[in-house]
Amino acid sequence: MTDPSLRRTALYDAHLALGARMVPFAGYEMPVQYRDGVLTEHRWTRDQAGLFDVSHMGQARLRGVAPLAAFEEVTPGDFIGLKPGKLRYSLLLNHKGGIIDDLMAGRPDEDGLYLVVNAGCKEGDFKWIANELAGQVKIERLEDHALLALQGPMAAAVLAGHIPAIADLGFMETTRLNAFGTDVIVSRSGYTGEDGFEISLPNEIAPEVWALLLSDERVRPIGLGARDSLRLEAGLPLYGHDADETISPIEAGLTFAVSKRRRDAGDFPGYSRIKRELDGDLSRIRVGLRVLEGAPAREGAEITDASGAVVGKVTSGGFSPTLSTAIAMGFVPPALSLVGTPLSVIVRGKSQPAQVVAMPFVPHRYVRKS
Repeated sequence: MTDPSLRRTALYDAHLALGARMVPFAGYEMPVQYRDGVLTEHRWTRDQAGLFDVSHMGQARLRGVAPLAAFEEVTPGDFIGLKPGKLRYSLLLNHKGGIIDDLMAGRPDEDGLYLVVNAGCKEGDFKWIANELAGQVKIERLEDHALLALQGPMAAAVLAGHIPAIADLGFMETTRLNAFGTDVIVSRSGYTGEDGFEISLPNEIAPEVWALLLSDERVRPIGLGARDSLRLEAGLPLYGHDADETISPIEAGLTFAVSKRRRDAGDFPGYSRIKRELDGDLSRIRVGLRVLEGAPAREGAEITDASGAVVGKVTSGGFSPTLSTAIAMGFVPPALSLVGTPLSVIVRGKSQPAQVVAMPFVPHRYVRKS
């Protein structure tokens, strides 16, 4: 029986028509897979173009007298220096330097910031921003907008057939333009490690655009199952698993999101902790693991050192369709984080050999401007 408390995106009926298996996720009924199954969907995205409904994510406009400067009060990124047309990955931090959420913030035009935050965090995120920046900014939530992600090596060719101007976008660039008969925001970004785009558009035209993109033989619908295995291969953290309010950007391996200017100024939440960690006072760090034998190590599996002592836990794990082996991410002490370090994972009570490997597990194929 359908849970009446769960929300539905504008594409719910389209998912059912495609034979999707719907599951509860972040307060929504979302497609975990379609008829082809997770493995086929994963490989299709790596080879062609996969279309994802990510309309459950939180979209908003941040406006005010000086919204870029204000946003720096809750993040460690350089937003004052963010030029129109640029997109930045960043982190919403609490006062102890823990990660409240990770997010995308961009300037598709001159109208403040465009934000995309995680679905399960969006209520708390927007409340935190409103409280911390009270009197400085106004948050306009885009509840009437869907969000589509088109990912894979054929994504650019497919989307350029409908929006020729996207050929001019490089990785982490964004623009507002007219397409499909309305204003849309297009960003060259994604969560798969592949080249791709995210398209924000009004709910009322989302089913039509979804069907139009799927009419291209290079495009197939992809569910949350393959989205997770793709992001794992790409070494990308999943909030609530590989990052949370107790984990800092340094521990999570997201030091790049703490800009040099902000480090020098020391003017962001939790700076004192993060400064200590940058100086080497660090007890754990996120690493990639290749499981050399046995079943995949899932979230919560213990990580042990050569003596058998428990030194950490797996936070994300599964089978890599691209590498045909089990991979995982987890936290270990810095002394055990060097590539090549032999470790073990405990799966169903049995110790299985593993090794620290570089991330991403599968190379990113983002298209950057030369």
